[in-house]
Order: sequence, then C-alpha cells, then structure tokens
Amino acid sequence: RQRDHQEEAPRRIPDPRRAALILLNGVLVEQRTLAELTGRTGPLTRMEPGDRARAQRLATETLRYLGPIDALLRPHIAHTPPDAVMNVLRIATYELCIGEAAHGVVNSAVTQVAAMPRHNRAKGMANAVLRRIAEAPADLTGLPVSPLPEWLREPLVMAWGDEAIAACETAHARGAPLDLTLRDPAQAEALTEALQATPLPTGSLRIAANVQVSALPGFAEGQWWVQDAAAAVPVQMLAPQKSEKILDLCAAPGGKTMQLTAAGARVTALDLSRARIERVTENLRRTGLEARTVTADAFDFTETGWDAILLDAPCSATGTIRRHPDLPYANDGGAISGLIELQARMIDHALGLLKPGGRLVFCTCSLIPDEGEVQVEEALSRHPGLSVDASATDRPGLSPDWRT
Repeated sequence: RQRDHQEEAPRRIPDPRRAALILLNGVLVEQRTLAELTGRTGPLTRMEPGDRARAQRLATETLRYLGPIDALLRPHIAHTPPDAVMNVLRIATYELCIGEAAHGVVNSAVTQVAAMPRHNRAKGMANAVLRRIAEAPADLTGLPVSPLPEWLREPLVMAWGDEAIAACETAHARGAPLDLTLRDPAQAEALTEALQATPLPTGSLRIAANVQVSALPGFAEGQWWVQDAAAAVPVQMLAPQKSEKILDLCAAPGGKTMQLTAAGARVTALDLSRARIERVTENLRRTGLEARTVTADAFDFTETGWDAILLDAPCSATGTIRRHPDLPYANDGGAISGLIELQARMIDHALGLLKPGGRLVFCTCSLIPDEGEVQVEEALSRHPGLSVDASATDRPGLSPDWRT
C-alpha cells in the first residue's frame, strides 16, 4: 500500500486537493503526523501560501470528521476501495458537505482517481458515489462525532469514565479556537478591543473566528504570541521572579520561554532539535525578548544551580487532538511506554540540576495519567526531599476540583 501511494504521488507542485490527498495518505496509510508532512521538507513546500493553507485545512477537517464522513459513504460502497481511492472520496465528501460546488468537487475527484495507474478503473464508482452524496449533502456537525481509536479510548475510559471521554470526543469535533499570550499583561484591555477577542480568566485572549495570524494587530510589533490557554498555565504556576535563573527544558516552539523572559527571568531555552531552537530564536526576535538558547540533549546538559526549571516533557500529545485530529490515526500507542520511561528519567535529571529549595514544574499535554499524575506520585516516592506545592494551582480560572 505504501509503495502504491508513493508511486501515485504527483511530482509536480500539486493543487490543494491533490496535496490534501498526499497529506491524508501520509496520515492514514503511512501513520505520519501532519506536522511531519507539512514541515520544511514535506510535499507542500513549493506551494503558494494560500494553496498550502487550503490543502492543510482540507486534510485536517477531513480527519476531524472522518467518522461521520465514512458513515455517509458506507451505504454507497459495496466493497471498500484501495486507501488512495477511499481518501479521495473522503476529501470530496467533506467538500460537498460544507457547500463547495458539486460539479467542481466531483470532477476533480474523478480526475484524481483516473490518474492512478493501479486504481483508475475505480473512477466510475467514484463518480457515482459522489453524485449520490451531492444529491443530499449532510451537515457534518449534526452527525455522531468520530470516536477515538480503541488503543486510546479504552485506557482513557478506564482512567476518566465513558462520560468524560465522550465529552472529549465532542470537543475534538468542534476544533480549537486561537489563544494568545500577551507580552505585557497591562495591554490586555487595549488588545482585547483591537483583536475583538475574549479575555479568559487565566489571562489569555481568545479569538473564535478563522483569521490570518500575521495580519492581526500587534503581531508585527511582537505584542503577543499564539499559545493555547492551557499551555500558558505551567509558567503561571512556576511564578517566575525577576532575575531568577530559570531553565526551560524541551523549550520549542518557545511560548513558555517567552513567558518566562517577559516576567524578567534570566532564561536558558534548551531543545534537542536545531531547527526547533531556530524557531524559538525567531519568536524571541519578533517579540523583542532575549533568552539564551542551547541545542543539546537534555541528559548531556549538566549546568546546575537553577532557581527553577520548567520541564514540558515529550509525551503522547493526546491532550492536543482537538487541534491536531491526525494524532489518533498517526499513532497506535506503541511508543507511549517508552515516553513514560523517558519522562521519569527527565524528572530525575532536572531535579539534579536545581539548587536546594528550587522549583520544578513538570507538565505534559497528555490525557493519560501515567504521563501526568502517576509520574508525580512516583517521583515523590523516588525523592524523599521532594514535595508538592499545591498552592501553585491557586490561580484564576483553575477550578479547585481539578486538583488531585
């Protein structure tokens, strides 16, 4: 299957629909993430920005509504077609359901299938199926949402209960808003008005509409950066003080580094990836903030005496599916045990770098307790001198019910 997909990938610069097919095949057939596929060496690099954005949007939203889309297609397909053909049908069905012109959508899809040397005989089936979908396109938001795959759903239901995970799945289907963190909180009122944003109790500003980020007021001046509201909370818990020596481990893309620096701390941002550290540097430059950047393996970094360390550890990222609907399909859970072991080692290493009385915030964007609460419990058992500062969670917007 993978060879078939690679042979059928167009060599010229693809149009958005063909590019979306490459992305969807990459996620569903090759189990690669959209972040990998849209990186600097991915198949979209030579596309115009507008076409690239459309291709990403088509792929992302098709994955978000994959369950409802497949439910719409199922009655019209006698035998499941090859992956590449099925993915053409999925993207076209999404387009039909959001009101795109049926003639153009169907013709484009049939043309794509006809261009597949191994599967071009399926073009008649594709034409017939999509014309039936076009006769009565459904409202995808009104259909049952996509369930999480069993490898993830089963352990999450065991941890949190079926009702909570069903609510998560509903949230995933709604997508994520755009949250901004301000360089200077004193500008909150003015920027709320200029950006037509909603202020959140945690201090972030939220924009619900689809917007071009670089065109928003304050972007060029570096007055804010994009950062999910939840991702901004760990630095608030760390409560950085002016002139404190603080290490941001696994720092890229730099949102937390900028928060720490904006608070007046002396920050070192460390990441394993040179390309990701370059992104941190670019973000610091745009916002007019300064921090020391280091490209290194965290375990090779042995500088001690830190007042505080922020460890945003590598994890399954299962808490980011709302923004990244490809993750459940690009993973199978096989790497999670290795990530859990890595997180424990990183906690132990970070504690060894702190000065006596220093503070560590360990955070992940995972829904799996073994990557969060359980890591803290086990770290407490390994380090007798370690204690939890529960008062760090006494912050606006954080419910006491969330504290374990």
